[in-house]
Amino acid sequence: MIVHRKKCLFFVQGEGRGHMTQSISMKQILEAAGIEVCEVLIGKSKYRKIPDFYFEKIGVPVTGIDSPNMTSGKQGKKIKSFTTFLKNLSYVPRFIKSLKVIGEKIEEHKPDIIINFYEPLCGLYYLLHKPAVPMVAIGHQFMFLHEGFIMPSEDKLGAVILKQYTRFTAARATKKLALSFYPFPDNVENSIYVVPPLLRHEAVSHPVGKDNYLLIYILNSGYMEDIIKWHQSNPGVVLHCFTDKKDMGEVYKYDDTLTFHALNDKLFLDMMANAKGVVSTAGFESVCEAMYMGKPVFMVPVENHYEQFCNSRDAAKTGNGIYDSAFNIDKFLQFLSTYTKDGQVFRNWADQSSRLIIKQIKSVLQVDNVKQLSGQKGPYREAAQ
Repeated sequence: MIVHRKKCLFFVQGEGRGHMTQSISMKQILEAAGIEVCEVLIGKSKYRKIPDFYFEKIGVPVTGIDSPNMTSGKQGKKIKSFTTFLKNLSYVPRFIKSLKVIGEKIEEHKPDIIINFYEPLCGLYYLLHKPAVPMVAIGHQFMFLHEGFIMPSEDKLGAVILKQYTRFTAARATKKLALSFYPFPDNVENSIYVVPPLLRHEAVSHPVGKDNYLLIYILNSGYMEDIIKWHQSNPGVVLHCFTDKKDMGEVYKYDDTLTFHALNDKLFLDMMANAKGVVSTAGFESVCEAMYMGKPVFMVPVENHYEQFCNSRDAAKTGNGIYDSAFNIDKFLQFLSTYTKDGQVFRNWADQSSRLIIKQIKSVLQVDNVKQLSGQKGPYREAAQ
């Protein structure tokens, strides 16, 4: 029997790649369960271009809304907190227009549920207008609000700011789904429910090999200088580096063993699947994809980016990687020489993602069973059961 098709509206923070790929995964899960994603509202700014792969993969209308973004220094290697605050303050008129668009889209679609991938203007809209539509907030950041999670103690002010900002994005949320590197008890009193990472089908089903190169993902192109400097002292190590440098072109071959690539979703996954190790600036999603493929990771958080600082410490608890404050890749090569894990423990946890997430979505929609449409097929079919 075909049941009433529930509708969902997505809000996605557009800074970085992680929240975008999470929303692609969530759409696949929801559609397998007979829930329609009617549109995506994604935060934008003049500093970031929404990659073409997102429009292709998400497969529904996407509307950009001006939204707060972090500001980095001239070299793109450090987050400047005070400058971030001042610039976002100057953009308040734009944000007010975005709030108007949010209201119009909710009225247009009349969704049964809203899922917010850490977009702050969604939280602000709920604070100001208190819409009746239930909102589910999802992100690794909600682990930081969990009463049982211990934050790194190195930056107490950073911890306070990050927690307050995270609460703000989820203002009036019915549930907060905390994506975690490992199983952890729910924190029901704070409406926090721990679920596995949201990994794309393209990542979890990709064939895996092992070639003799390191894959490097640095969203901020300012780190290119650091990679080149290390490479000049270690020319025998083959490096493939993905970055967002705008005037670089698709490929910049520095020499025979160092190649820079523009962000390309398919190529990135292909190269990750065959790398012997992954170097990253500690974004949650990239680290999870590498761990699922059984790739050891070396995490170098962006300076003053406390969230990435936390991610690196949290991921290291799994034993699948290490961290440092700089691209001391020699340290990673030493780690690789003794690394014996195959990622199976992490895969066992991550493979429960669709089932556990749909369980939480069903409870918010207040239905006993979200059934898939007649004939529905796909990688997340089991989520509808």
